[in-house]
Amino acid sequence: MNKNSIFTFFLLIGTTVVFSQKIDMYSLIEETSASRLQKDITTLANFGTRHTLSDTVSKTRGIGAARRWIFNEFQSISKECNQCLEVIYQKNHFTPEDGKRIVKPVWINNVVAIQRGTKYPNRFVIMSGDIDSRVSDPNNYTDDSPGANDNATGMAGAIEAARVLSKYTFESSIVYVGLAGEEQGLFGGKGLANYAKENGWEIIGVLNNDMIGNIEGVDGVIDNRTFRIFSEPVPPTETERQRKSRRFYGGEVDGISRQLARYIYKNVKTYMPEMNPLLIYRLDRFGRGGHHRPFNDVGFAGVRIMEAHENYNRQHQDIRTENGIEYGDVIEGVNFEYAKKLTAVNIINLASLALAPPSVSELSIGGIVEPSVKFRWKKAEGENIKGYKIYWRDTTSPTWDNSRFVGDVNEFTLEGIVIDNFFFGISTVGKNGYESPVVFPGGVFRE
Repeated sequence: MNKNSIFTFFLLIGTTVVFSQKIDMYSLIEETSASRLQKDITTLANFGTRHTLSDTVSKTRGIGAARRWIFNEFQSISKECNQCLEVIYQKNHFTPEDGKRIVKPVWINNVVAIQRGTKYPNRFVIMSGDIDSRVSDPNNYTDDSPGANDNATGMAGAIEAARVLSKYTFESSIVYVGLAGEEQGLFGGKGLANYAKENGWEIIGVLNNDMIGNIEGVDGVIDNRTFRIFSEPVPPTETERQRKSRRFYGGEVDGISRQLARYIYKNVKTYMPEMNPLLIYRLDRFGRGGHHRPFNDVGFAGVRIMEAHENYNRQHQDIRTENGIEYGDVIEGVNFEYAKKLTAVNIINLASLALAPPSVSELSIGGIVEPSVKFRWKKAEGENIKGYKIYWRDTTSPTWDNSRFVGDVNEFTLEGIVIDNFFFGISTVGKNGYESPVVFPGGVFRE
């Protein structure tokens, strides 16, 4: 166990010891290394191209060499933590019938490293980066496509997160993954999301990192502290009954992915106050997509974390100079200190989510035409739960601004708070101090 881990609670039952672990989040931030990120981003860029359809045989060029290197990096990390990572290829076969950007049959191989939780091994929080890259023509799989920022930065971030967090143990499982086929149509994410469903994974959240290294926008703005968190409003899997309920009781901006985004925002404001997280109320950039979407499509919470100011001259471009403008996603366009900051954003949130207890279920709200709002819920399972915290906010506020810890109960009344004027939610609080994401009420009751 890392020396920065503090065991704040233990219970001896026969020969069984249950630990509630507390980790110093500031230490995790300090342990994140810009120099290691620089080395890994450079290595990935130096494979020449990582296009999904590129060479798989060469030892030095193409996506095959890149994914084998990623696999070996995860294995090396696992060796340092007494084989604490399960490293696998998760494979999916696609043909030209699957999309215009699959011009020949191809195996799309995701590289997955699983750090099993001690208490909830089937509950997962996922950090993803993309393995593949592209140039101007999405079907050009031979020309140089270093993909330094898009998305060697996100991939290197996932590897660095594994290095830092593998020194610790967590109640829930953490997955570090390189997803392939993103530029061809989000195929790697689709494959892993379906794999998760088929294997009964309980996914707490997906933190998709796509371009976390650029600080100079195409508009000339230079900013090394601001970043965006994209999240969809409600799951596409909601039922017609849930949709009708939203019309009368609210929840248009309170889906599970939006709660995950708010959770990340709160942690960053707590532990990295120098950073400026922007909650973007949109699935992704306008008309564009990312690898969190396939997980959203099947009902999992997922967000996209990325830089605030994009430089389109460095995205999806052939390497060239025209009219004095340099095009291409090359290593010179990456700011490694900024990539470190956004990697640390992921690390503290992975740790917090993996140490937090499960969320409540069957949460209902009442208090129609009454001066107080009432709550009832089914308690989360687990012996290390301290209790529950009620959150509320103005209906126009993007963040949870008010809260009250109400103890280890399954119902509570907030006196003097009128249900009509606020939105409400509840989190589970562990004895180690970590909280689950907030749950928005799913039902209404009258007395």
